[in-house]
Amino acid sequence: MLLAENASQGGGNLLTTVGMFALLFGAMYFLFIRPQSKRRKEAEQMQKQLGAGDEIITIGGLYGTVVSADDESVTLEISPGVNARYARQAVARVLTQTAPEAAEVDHPADEPVSPIQESKKKI
Repeated sequence: MLLAENASQGGGNLLTTVGMFALLFGAMYFLFIRPQSKRRKEAEQMQKQLGAGDEIITIGGLYGTVVSADDESVTLEISPGVNARYARQAVARVLTQTAPEAAEVDHPADEPVSPIQESKKKI
């Protein structure tokens, strides 16, 4: 009778231990693994969207403007006339990104421009 009682308690402890490990793994997944993979995907997306004219900062703290970009690297202008080539993964963040819409003219030729708007352009 004593052996049967000890066996049933041991089985319950084993189930509790396995349950605690499962709970611990689940908590670690939601607190550490999932947010890290989300940040990694966002960084990859940002690095894929790099284009000429974007102002960036590298993981080493170097500020520069993207001159050209290919599949594996970006060429940065770090000073007027000084270009350096870096791996895309070295880009930490984009400070200002040039949008394709920004390259368009503010006022098409068929739309009249007021004298006030013209004087603001000169400033």
